[in-house]
Amino acid sequence: MKGYKKAVKDVAEAILAVKGNSVGGLVKSPSHMGQYEGFDKKEFEKLFRANKKIDYTLRYKKQMTANGLSFDKAVNHSQIMQLKDTFTLSSTQDLMAVPAINVEGEVNALIEIPTGTSAKWEMNKDNTQEVIWELKNDKPRIVNYLGYPGNYGTIPGTAMPKELGGDGDPLDVLVLGQSIPRGEVLSVRLIGVLKMLDGGEQDDKLIAVITEDSPFANVESMKQLDEEFPAVSEIVRLWFENYKGPNGGMEAQGFADHQEAMDVLKQAMNAYQNSLN
Repeated sequence: MKGYKKAVKDVAEAILAVKGNSVGGLVKSPSHMGQYEGFDKKEFEKLFRANKKIDYTLRYKKQMTANGLSFDKAVNHSQIMQLKDTFTLSSTQDLMAVPAINVEGEVNALIEIPTGTSAKWEMNKDNTQEVIWELKNDKPRIVNYLGYPGNYGTIPGTAMPKELGGDGDPLDVLVLGQSIPRGEVLSVRLIGVLKMLDGGEQDDKLIAVITEDSPFANVESMKQLDEEFPAVSEIVRLWFENYKGPNGGMEAQGFADHQEAMDVLKQAMNAYQNSLN
């Protein structure tokens, strides 16, 4: 905590020491800049070039708190959700009440971790109106690897019980395509499933694509994905096998195609409905 306070103090002093009345082209002096939210990325970069100390102290802050731009602050969240605090997004509705399959016949996916990011957020199991930053050993969990190769999330209105090879939680899904704001419910198309073991237990990942404004919008199967986008499935497999580290216990057993993914989805939908009765 002392290191954090010193970093913030140093940043504040360094900003206030900058001379001029138009920092970052805003026609304002440093003392009038107010909260850091007043800066955007370009303005920060201009300030960094003028004063290397600010760059150093902000990097130091990020390393000390695991809560800087490189982990979470650069991520947008859904405009229909409220950011209650650093660790909580809140919705006005029960997210598990969102139907797994929408009126277009596509699948609804709740995005928890946008493409390319590493902060481990998830739907709150104790309050399913919230998406929360998962804590591990009382610290916000960060995946210590390359950022996720797609938008990672869950399919509401599903639950795969242990007797069917699940863990009782909603189905996991990786949505290939551009980064989507956290907390967004997105219409996606299932194209397959990556069969995984995590510490010897089944931990399959459904694979889906964004259906509009995406290079993958027309992909309907793993076969088509491999033909039109060589090595994408291999990147996904390698990422999930290795993101927990050399002894992480993750083992890929290969991909199954669209029909098996849909069978898994229907089983999980029925299991969830049965759990409500």
